[in-house]
Amino acid sequence: MASHAQTQLRPVELRPQETDVKLTLPARPENVAVIRHVLGAFAEALRLPDGLVEDLRLAVTEACTNVVRHAYAPNAPGPVEVTIRPYDDAVSVVVADRGRGIGTSSDTSGPGLGLPLIAAIADEVDLQPQPGGGSRVVMTFARHRSGDAA
Repeated sequence: MASHAQTQLRPVELRPQETDVKLTLPARPENVAVIRHVLGAFAEALRLPDGLVEDLRLAVTEACTNVVRHAYAPNAPGPVEVTIRPYDDAVSVVVADRGRGIGTSSDTSGPGLGLPLIAAIADEVDLQPQPGGGSRVVMTFARHRSGDAA
């Protein structure tokens, strides 16, 4: 009988700026949950504080839901593109579409709560038009916030 060496698996700790995550998925409601799951796993690997992870998840959910609901014509969903990039002192998340861009949508009667909510929880928010159509929401979150455990 052969003896097998026992391997211990340990989580790999990612260091800032070693990697980033880029996702491109069809802008459908079920993919918002997929994006949240990937974001959560990446944040765990970076060992981000729980409060920051929750803020990231909420902001990304709002931005992706905005793309799903407003960026494309019904029955013709295009992509939602998400980039998550860690830095030494911050985490940047970009949610982009190739659709209508930022502005009023024909299926709403007024501004929603998504962008104001994102602006309230992110440290910086920048709305940008995409070359060729669409928009980008660039959200930056400080890695260490007051009240976080060290």
